[in-house]
Amino acid sequence: MAERSRRTVRDLRRGNRARVLQRLYFDGPLSRQELGPATGLSSGSISNVVAELATEGLLEEAGVVDSDGGRPRTLLRIAPGGGLFVGIDIGETRVRVELFDLSLTELARTDRLLAQHGYDVERIVGHVRSGVSDVLRDAGADPRMLLGIGIGVPGIIERDAPEAAGGPGAVVHGQTIGWSAVPFERLLREAVQVPPEVPFFIDNGAKTLGQAEMWFGGGRGAGAAAVALIGSGVGASVSRGDILDEDLSNAALEWGHTTVQLRGRRCRCGSIGCLEAYAGAEAMRERWHEAGGPLPPDADDETALAALLSAAYPGPGATAPDPVAVAILDETAECLGAALADLVNLFLPERILLGGWAGLLIGPHLLPQIRRYAEEYALEHAVARTTIGLGHLGPDAVTVGAATLPLSDFLARGGTRPAPPVLPGAGAASDRAAAPAGRGRSVTG
Repeated sequence: MAERSRRTVRDLRRGNRARVLQRLYFDGPLSRQELGPATGLSSGSISNVVAELATEGLLEEAGVVDSDGGRPRTLLRIAPGGGLFVGIDIGETRVRVELFDLSLTELARTDRLLAQHGYDVERIVGHVRSGVSDVLRDAGADPRMLLGIGIGVPGIIERDAPEAAGGPGAVVHGQTIGWSAVPFERLLREAVQVPPEVPFFIDNGAKTLGQAEMWFGGGRGAGAAAVALIGSGVGASVSRGDILDEDLSNAALEWGHTTVQLRGRRCRCGSIGCLEAYAGAEAMRERWHEAGGPLPPDADDETALAALLSAAYPGPGATAPDPVAVAILDETAECLGAALADLVNLFLPERILLGGWAGLLIGPHLLPQIRRYAEEYALEHAVARTTIGLGHLGPDAVTVGAATLPLSDFLARGGTRPAPPVLPGAGAASDRAAAPAGRGRSVTG
């Protein structure tokens, strides 16, 4: 009974800290007086939590505002220097690594191209290892300030896999990239040189894109939204609930491998008629090449898609649109519209956003057609309640979303740092890598 009581007190304290941090993160800066009704906590609890978080260097003052008839109120905000996150996008053409402060302001970035070597696991692990080291060095950052590393990858993620399945940690099943039960988290923990207490968070890239758009982009404020990731391949995620709601859910979907054409084109997953075989940039390049499009044989997906769009939508004074290019893009728009109609009928989202580098490239040209086809294939009442548009965060949204994975965990834990794992023979290393003491700031008012 005593243990239960101690656990309840600890959880209550952590929950109070989480409510204050989350509210300040998404709605700040706010005064203590505003934090009370916003969090449902008493003024005494607010004062205690704010004092703790300020001592730990997680909150700082953000100026003062006049109050009606009273003394000025001090505004509080999350302190950007209170910690660091790394976000990593294992994309189709590159590994992108970015370093962010606690406010998710980018401090440094680096890219590693994949075109020559594809998805060789050992090489990608090496890219992540050197990329993390580079961004920390370039920003002059202390690795002990790292609060977590988030990674977005293609495929299905098996969490907390047992040792027999490749664990401990997350295992990646990426059929389209040739990854079968890759023990990615274990490999990264062994290779990446960061303090042992720094947690790794690995998730599907479409899910990280969706979380970024829900937190900071076109999905914010929607009760339910679907976000499509269109690059060389295709994926999607569906989110439900407010970002401050404990019941918020965000699920990755293998949407690119739903069937849009019976006995259709062969997909790189091995099946036939998949959406990805028509709407992915790799598939559009292949279809354009097969139709005689003027492409060099070694043209990459980005170059090929740009050429396809240029042929179908020439500028003023240029030659007439290429009818083959127009036909390819119209078929792509119809396949996307039909597949979006499935998302509408299954999940009833308020908003659908198209993202990913290819989605943002084709969107300005094809969005009206995609909407029209979605309306033709979806149920009338459901699609009438759904808006379809482009993501707001640009092609870097997967990396930002990857960084929100450790950020979300940090906020949920009320800003407490994870304890170092107990590893055989790691005591001395853990002591050397322990996080520095809080750099207390004066928060008054």
